[in-house]
Amino acid sequence: MNKSWYKLIEGHLPINQGDIIDGCPVVIPPSEFLNLELSLGDRFQAKVEEYNVIVISHSCDLEHKKLKIVQVCPVYPLTEVRKNPKFIEGKDVEDLRRGNRPGYHLLDQCIIPDYTCDYLVVEFCNTFGVSFDFLSDYVKDKNRIRLLSPYREHLSQAFARFFMRVALPSDIPKFS
Repeated sequence: MNKSWYKLIEGHLPINQGDIIDGCPVVIPPSEFLNLELSLGDRFQAKVEEYNVIVISHSCDLEHKKLKIVQVCPVYPLTEVRKNPKFIEGKDVEDLRRGNRPGYHLLDQCIIPDYTCDYLVVEFCNTFGVSFDFLSDYVKDKNRIRLLSPYREHLSQAFARFFMRVALPSDIPKFS
């Protein structure tokens, strides 16, 4: 029997790790921002982009309101990711499924009445910080899906492996 990886969550319920939030606005400061001499209260123009994201911050920190900023990662349908030349070959997709692509994590399809999605690819390379208060207000009227345990912990472990990797200045050469 194929156990579901997800549960449908009503918008008014608190945000948890593993919540998938569609169309989350992310503020992108302009590149010239670094050259501006701004004071507190000054205004500037920024770009706002929307991403489907998954919450990476731990549920216990969110529940006890220990965070002002919630860490999220973008998620993309596998069909969209496969258009990327790096993932065209079947072996690469199989590497993704097996957890051998450190910057990415594959989630199962979601088949819940009124909320169905393709396999999802979580991208760890581009995490965002979103205001906890803003995100709570943003989702309060929107149902969302939540990644369930142990799949949520598996995602967290994959993120930790990506985050803690170390690049060595020289590697041990391949054995012949």
